[in-house]
Amino acid sequence: MFKTAITDMFGIDYPIICGAMMWLCKPNLCAAISNAGGMGNLTAGNYETKEAFRDAIRETRKLTDKPFMVNITLLPSIRITPEHHRMYIEVCAEEKVAGIEFSGTPADKAAGPQYVEMLKKAGVKLFHKVGAVRHAVHAEKVGYDGIYAAGIEEGGHPLNDDVTTMILTPRIVETVKIPVVTVGGVADGRTLAAAMVLGASGVMMASRFVTTKECEVHDNIKQEIIRRQEFETMIFGKSIGLQGRGLKSKVLDEITAIEERGGGLEELIPLMSGQRIKEAWETGNVDYAPLMVGQSIGLIRDVPSCKELLERMAKEAREHLARVNTMIPAA
Repeated sequence: MFKTAITDMFGIDYPIICGAMMWLCKPNLCAAISNAGGMGNLTAGNYETKEAFRDAIRETRKLTDKPFMVNITLLPSIRITPEHHRMYIEVCAEEKVAGIEFSGTPADKAAGPQYVEMLKKAGVKLFHKVGAVRHAVHAEKVGYDGIYAAGIEEGGHPLNDDVTTMILTPRIVETVKIPVVTVGGVADGRTLAAAMVLGASGVMMASRFVTTKECEVHDNIKQEIIRRQEFETMIFGKSIGLQGRGLKSKVLDEITAIEERGGGLEELIPLMSGQRIKEAWETGNVDYAPLMVGQSIGLIRDVPSCKELLERMAKEAREHLARVNTMIPAA
């Protein structure tokens, strides 16, 4: 077992947290990760009604008695409105979930400070995924319990400051007093060990959990991720102020071409829609929609169960930290 601020905060075995993944972070995968000793993720954006979201939380609790995170992404969306954001927060407070990963706009600005207070009164731990020291400082000031330090390597929507994990983690660790979780480029025990050396109390990863047995995604996707290398992701969406990183594909080439010639949202949205991504995960067509994975795909080579993955990562981390210790003679 590990002993960090994150394992102590939630009573988990491994300081390994699943990141949000639209359409994939649902009860079965969430519970499998938590049952394996990590921290699963239930992504709120999968659900459009209060009843469906509450049912998903309760279904997850039937599958595990361990804690899990809920993600609430506060970014512009056609399908998910500000009313959805407030509804998600209200349900999380009512259900007293263990923790929330907020990404995008800070919750106090997007929903209002009263919603942060609502969650704190309910005992929900609050984490904000950020890509800059200044945003971590704001989260600490507002009263968040921890920070996800998300480097440019991550899949999804890294901040356009474009700071790497190697720099961002120690910069945030030295600046705030609340626990920091490293995000971006993490997929094995070596990267877990490296994050801890940088000062992190844990790691968050998402791409690695796509290629697990419990992830409900077409096997073509899993095998494609294994086949691809670290340089086969790309940044897109800069022209519309919504930078993303996804797997290189025909659709991302098309999106990039539209951006380069000055095309706008009207042309881009049909290619980037959540429904299109959902269909790609289900059909296994990697060229149909942007698949938001990070550079850590270069470290992914198999499809283990969540339990096998976390146990292996823990063993590898111990081995690599021990090896480094032998390289540094005692004073």
